[in-house]
Amino acid sequence: MTPEERARRVGESMFAADVAARETMGIEIVSVAPGRAVLRMAVKPLHLNGHKICHGGFIFTLADTTFAYACNSYNRNAVAAGCSIEFLKPGMDGDLLTCEGVEQVLQGRHGIYDMKVTNQKGEVVAMFRGKSAVIPGQVFPEEEGA
Repeated sequence: MTPEERARRVGESMFAADVAARETMGIEIVSVAPGRAVLRMAVKPLHLNGHKICHGGFIFTLADTTFAYACNSYNRNAVAAGCSIEFLKPGMDGDLLTCEGVEQVLQGRHGIYDMKVTNQKGEVVAMFRGKSAVIPGQVFPEEEGA
């Protein structure tokens, strides 16, 4: 299995079990590749806060979910060890938010990943940085080192 095939299969396996992203958030996978992921979601009225802008928690969840798909793309279970987010522009009702996650470094059990959330105009809505930690197990059963 190539690294690209493995990453795609990780994405498919995780998404099949990811009820929160799929059903609650309406998140869609655009692509998953080794150390990378692109996900998107349409901002709907149910995502709006008291200011009638997208609740920061939903933007965070889109970024955090993208982070999860990127850092698990090698089929080694990885979880968040820490993260931060900077909100730069509000998400509005009807916006299509796309989050691109890119691995910056992977050393031993730890990785650093940057997520950029943009709207349909290409404007940056938020920047998220996550630190991953590999834990025992795999997303889907596969021979170690395969």
